[in-house]
Amino acid sequence: MSETFDYIVVGGGSSGCVVAARLVKEKRARVLLLEAGHSHRHPLLDMPPGIFKMIKGSKFMTYHQTIPQDHLNGRAHDIPQGNVLGGGSSVNAQVYMRGRPTDYDEWQALMHGDNDNPGWGWEHVLPVFRAMEANNRLHDDRHGLDGPLLVSDPGHVDDFSRWFVQSVQALGEPFNHDFNGPGQRGVGFYQFTNRCGRRSSAAYAFLAPLEKDPNLAVRLHASVQRIEIDHGRATGVVYRDRSGSQRRAAADGEVIVAAGALVTPKLLMLSGVGPADQLRSQGIECRVDAPGVGENLIDHPEVPIVAMASGRHGYYRQGVGWRMLLNGLQFKVFGTGRILSAGVEAGAFVNPRERDAEPTIQAFCVPIVYLDRDTIGLVDDTYGVTVTTW
Repeated sequence: MSETFDYIVVGGGSSGCVVAARLVKEKRARVLLLEAGHSHRHPLLDMPPGIFKMIKGSKFMTYHQTIPQDHLNGRAHDIPQGNVLGGGSSVNAQVYMRGRPTDYDEWQALMHGDNDNPGWGWEHVLPVFRAMEANNRLHDDRHGLDGPLLVSDPGHVDDFSRWFVQSVQALGEPFNHDFNGPGQRGVGFYQFTNRCGRRSSAAYAFLAPLEKDPNLAVRLHASVQRIEIDHGRATGVVYRDRSGSQRRAAADGEVIVAAGALVTPKLLMLSGVGPADQLRSQGIECRVDAPGVGENLIDHPEVPIVAMASGRHGYYRQGVGWRMLLNGLQFKVFGTGRILSAGVEAGAFVNPRERDAEPTIQAFCVPIVYLDRDTIGLVDDTYGVTVTTW
């Protein structure tokens, strides 16, 4: 079976949702969005802390395992990826963080060699950030009010988070009221992509308003097998639908691959785009010899520092069902309480070697103990805090 569209977007994560929505809204194009994962509509995904109940063993997450890593003493490591419409924006901790302006200017220099051409420079991306944002506190030359992406201050702040902010200030770091402002250095409270206890994922913000638009077709449980290439041009895709049947879709315009840092190069290589020697060794016909595909992935290691609490401070306490029920009841009846917190409320950007230079470390204060309990030998009934850095 075959269908034809103007554009095919492979991958319904943050980028795929935005690209598909803009093509439909601004070009009135016929767009097919293919997502291998599940629907984003689930109460535990919607509420800020719900993902902590679903991180391990959830159908909404895919774990890619690395080869043994030298810097981890030969251990392999799991790299999680959202297996759901909205991708990472549907399963993350919702911290709203753009990146510092100098990062974008560096990208501009790498891609264009100067800042005069439209592209990835800070002056070029800032208007886009403002246009997509609906901030509940900030409105200035860096923040917008009328965009589709809902951005809010934390609905609930734990004492541990306040103590963390005060402690880092006591060490000499300034308080920063806006990590998406002129500079990131300092300590403060994050903003989040949610509003009134409901996640504002890319699926909700950009796709939901177009649910009835006939120009947008969203297919879930649609695993793309390969991109079809004819005379050097991507002409369509072959994918399996939720029943396992193989289907084909053709694109009069473009095929846009937005399947993430791991799956995108894999799909390109399965389609014959990548290092010729590697493709031939796997019996894949090389259509485009592109040595960079599948190479040069650099991830940031996360280093958690855990401390046990002397009292009932923080969020985490397993096995006390009535406490969870009370929190849920408070949220449903009054719209307040701990369920309004995504579990990480405060953080800091610091440079431990040159205090006044650009920050080199980001720290998150998480008022729970979330390390592997089998590994560190803790009992379930444990209060504490985790400061994780990268």
